Amino acid sequence: MGDVLQRYLEGKIDFEGQKLVEQITRNTLIAATVVSFVVGYAAQSLRVLFGVFALFVILLSAAVIPPWPAYRRHPVKWLPVKDTKTE
Repeated sequence: MGDVLQRYLEGKIDFEGQKLVEQITRNTLIAATVVSFVVGYAAQSLRVLFGVFALFVILLSAAVIPPWPAYRRHPVKWLPVKDTKTE
């Protein structure tokens, strides 16, 4: 049980998963900025603006921080260890 929990919480994702996380983060933060600005402007309140943006950041964090299986679909295949001792 401890090994499974440690492996899941370790946070290892592959390179393709990292690329996906970066795209999701970039697009979500751009959308969050635009949406929170429009909502804050409509409400004439900085509190609303920052509240909406904070909500986006919390939801984004829940989506990209845990090592979801979608981010571990392409594991790296390492080359076998080569014996360096030559006799």
